[in-house]
Amino acid sequence: MVHPLITLEHVEQYQRDGVVLIRGLFADQVELLRAGVAANMGNPGPYASNNEKAGQTGRFFDDYCNWTRIPEFEQAIKESPAAEVAADLMKSTSVQMFHDHVLVKEPGTSMPTPWHQDGPYYFVEGQQTISFWSPLDEVKEAALRCVAGSHKWEKEVLPTRWVSEEDFFPDEGQYMPVPDPDAEGMKVLEYPMQPGDAVAFNYKILHGARGNTSSSRRRAFSLRLVGDDARYVERPGRTSPPFPGHDMQPGQRLRKDWFPVLLQR
Repeated sequence: MVHPLITLEHVEQYQRDGVVLIRGLFADQVELLRAGVAANMGNPGPYASNNEKAGQTGRFFDDYCNWTRIPEFEQAIKESPAAEVAADLMKSTSVQMFHDHVLVKEPGTSMPTPWHQDGPYYFVEGQQTISFWSPLDEVKEAALRCVAGSHKWEKEVLPTRWVSEEDFFPDEGQYMPVPDPDAEGMKVLEYPMQPGDAVAFNYKILHGARGNTSSSRRRAFSLRLVGDDARYVERPGRTSPPFPGHDMQPGQRLRKDWFPVLLQR
């Protein structure tokens, strides 16, 4: 049995394509999350950025790792069915918190979210990983775009810094250059979405988003979770998020006092 919000087809698509749309995952938490985003923008954390880039218009705010200080985020995470749905999609008996991420594109924000995989920025490796990207406003043009099946590529995509476009880590041949999925004819999945819908995707899925040319804001809340086989891994530099002082060793599961277990079956 799977959670009533999804079917076995959702699970099969997640396993095959690494990405699937879940309608209404945070439908009952939209107002709570909007309040949390307002609190976050009013009092940004140490990792907040406006992604200011020469020649670009608008404001593209993003910030992460705020769920422990913004009660609306913690409440929404725990009251939503996200952990149960994550367990089903990942085929995992456990679901552990990794982090939250807020991304707000004001009207007329020209900067796209560059194509990237989340996995190479993180200090976690495993097949059982999941991000939920949920808009808090209706989206058409500024929706998330994901390349189906890219979680199964042999090489990871080189992580870069969004504004400066510099390489995040030294590339010693273990990474592939960032592709252009549209030019290369890749299968790109994107969906018109209502507030509270969520795209679920594996950490190794190549994804991005267009700028926001509409006349309304595009607020999005993203939740990153891990399952049974996720383990700490060393990277060739400071990860994003960095979680300084975590004291974990390669091969260990994420420490439960920092990354609490949300579900155990």
